[in-house]
Amino acid sequence: MTLIGWLQIFLFFALVLAVTKPLGSYLFHVFEGPTQPLPRVLGPVERLLLKLCGVDLKRDREQTWVQYALSLLAFSLFSVLIVYVLQRLQHVLPLNPQNLPAVGPELAFNTAASFTTNTNWQSYAGESTLSYLSQMMGLAWQNFVSAAAGLGVALALARGFTRRPGPEGQKTLGNFWVDLVRGTLYVLLPLCVVYALFLVSQGVLQNLAPYREVTTLEGVKQTLAMGPVASQEAIKMLGTNGGGFFNANSAHPFENPTPLTNLVQMFSIFAIPAALTYTYGRMAGDTKQGWALFAAMSVLFFVGVAAAYAAESQANPALAAAQVAQDGNLEGKEVRFGVAASALFATVTTDASCGAVNAMHDSFNPLGGLVPMVNMQLGEVIFGGVGAGLYGILVMVVLSVFIAGLMVGRTPEYLGKKIEAKEMKLAMLYVLIFPLVILGLSAVAAVIPQGLSSLNNAGPHGLSEILYAFTSGTANNGSAFAGLNANTPFWNISLGLAMLAGRFLMIIPVLAIAGSMVGKKVVAPGPGTFPTNGALFTGLLVSVVVIVGALTFFPALSLGPIVDHYVGQAGKVF
Repeated sequence: MTLIGWLQIFLFFALVLAVTKPLGSYLFHVFEGPTQPLPRVLGPVERLLLKLCGVDLKRDREQTWVQYALSLLAFSLFSVLIVYVLQRLQHVLPLNPQNLPAVGPELAFNTAASFTTNTNWQSYAGESTLSYLSQMMGLAWQNFVSAAAGLGVALALARGFTRRPGPEGQKTLGNFWVDLVRGTLYVLLPLCVVYALFLVSQGVLQNLAPYREVTTLEGVKQTLAMGPVASQEAIKMLGTNGGGFFNANSAHPFENPTPLTNLVQMFSIFAIPAALTYTYGRMAGDTKQGWALFAAMSVLFFVGVAAAYAAESQANPALAAAQVAQDGNLEGKEVRFGVAASALFATVTTDASCGAVNAMHDSFNPLGGLVPMVNMQLGEVIFGGVGAGLYGILVMVVLSVFIAGLMVGRTPEYLGKKIEAKEMKLAMLYVLIFPLVILGLSAVAAVIPQGLSSLNNAGPHGLSEILYAFTSGTANNGSAFAGLNANTPFWNISLGLAMLAGRFLMIIPVLAIAGSMVGKKVVAPGPGTFPTNGALFTGLLVSVVVIVGALTFFPALSLGPIVDHYVGQAGKVF
């Protein structure tokens, strides 16, 4: 580890900290303010889009949690079908200058499920599989709306905690269609326009030209892929999507050409999830509530990045003789980024359920690869995805408040509302679905030929490849241990189902908690009330997140990356 490396890490975090309050205030203004920004310019567009969704703002049609959930599920089902059909028919549709064939049914299902769930797992090489139309109308569109949908769920849960009971016992959480449109129109689109222009200025491609064949200095013919990259790259990062236009993702110089774009890409991954903590504090009427969540996320982030950086600063045991000791493990990394920026990017992208990569995680040292895996297995709550991070950490808050209540022998309360048996059952359902899907599917893949045939490695590293794949899919992250060939019928279907379960089977309990909490009376804090806006609660929250993840996944991790580390130190490879 070097001073320059740590300065990069601290500069990145300083930028995130600096944007948290202003962007969080803007988000509060968009979703909870009496008026939205630029009402004369964007107001007519919003009203037109909402009219197409059957919503009249003058009637203020808010929804209960059941109505909100049904709207989300119906829209998501429609999205899966549209993306699937686009891929299956891309060979007869326009904007396909390379005449790429139709995508196969299993891969089309996997990709449709992946981008609808904001996972953006890719079992294919983008530049050799999907047409420009499929990339723009299918994937880029889903990058926007899946992020906006996650944002809406987080806001619905926040409203459940912070709102007072409505008139005549009304229990509404906002309107899904309003949240979807405002998240896209006022937040994601404007930011992405500016962001895409910046990327183009740095050398990221943005065109609709056919691929070009060039002759290298060695006299070899090489095909250079073209395409609308910058526009997709912007929302890929801001929406914590992660799906790359090219197979190499953000390691590709056409997607991430300079150290400056690398820094900005990492910053944009964390920007909205970090800002949402401040938005939540504003909604609660106490910004310290939001800063307590931000602090807990920050502690977990620094622990992860320190562990990853330390691990990758060590030479790969299998290649130690071919590496300069102070360079660390450079296998699978871009030299223009180096060890520090690669370890930081891997930590950020798996903290925030983004899944974009600027280095190949399969080539990390075993303990370096352990960090991204653990980040996801903690529930993607270390800032997390757009919206998903906030609602994930709030479920952990419910567990923490319940534990604190048991410690002092009184009914747990959060923001003046009692946490009762119903909320705890829903919170535990949320917590248990996640490992059930990951560990269950990993166990199946580890014993059947259809799963084992795709591995690039045997032994503990092969198990890590399997465990990482289902962790990434269920956590809606999308990054991968690149040694796994996931483009087979078994992997496409099983990972597609894991992604759908990890998104929707966990969103439903979240919205149910919101619906249960929104109608509860608020009681004044008493002498036995446990404060949830200070350092003590931050420490408790961090402990709960770590303990839940450790108790659930430690046995599997012990058989995978931890054993891989020790056998590697002994000089054995698989």
